[in-house]
Amino acid sequence: MGKELPLVSGGPAEAREASAAKYIYCRVFCQRDNSPPPRLLWEFLRSRGQHPFIPPGIEEAALDEWAWVQIPLAYHKERKPIQLFCLRDRGSYVDIYEQEKKQFLDLLSVYDDVEAQLVKAHIANARFILTTRLDKRDITEEGYDFNGWILQFYQEHCHGIVQIDGIGFYSPRGELVVDLSTDSEDEVHS
Repeated sequence: MGKELPLVSGGPAEAREASAAKYIYCRVFCQRDNSPPPRLLWEFLRSRGQHPFIPPGIEEAALDEWAWVQIPLAYHKERKPIQLFCLRDRGSYVDIYEQEKKQFLDLLSVYDDVEAQLVKAHIANARFILTTRLDKRDITEEGYDFNGWILQFYQEHCHGIVQIDGIGFYSPRGELVVDLSTDSEDEVHS
């Protein structure tokens, strides 16, 4: 599955700008040692009344993989799946993991309020980063809700803090604690 990783949300500014028109990226910076296999997320989603499924061409055995890197989870048969990426502090994509962390630590270095410093400390201690990628042209309210449950799972079960591109960082209670919003509201939901 690692070979399917075409890009990750961070990276050079040019890559982010090119993909920004097409995708929304959300991250959970997690302090738990290991990311659980996707099957635990699958069961969490089902327990919350969601109906996830794996798109055709992906084997269900991928849900039991502990060292997973990328997996698509679909919420609706006629919509593109949400792509999940897992970058760890060890393994094949450690360089991308370190780039992501550095990017956000650098971004937060200009903020001097207490909340931003707490977020910065959390990111510095993160062991893995869960990233979801949503296609702006195809996502529905149902998809946003589905993505929210994914983020909540990692926030609750992996001691994570949520970040959404164009918006900012959220506390475990769902409050926006570091506002990184852009001038254009439609950049997030268009």
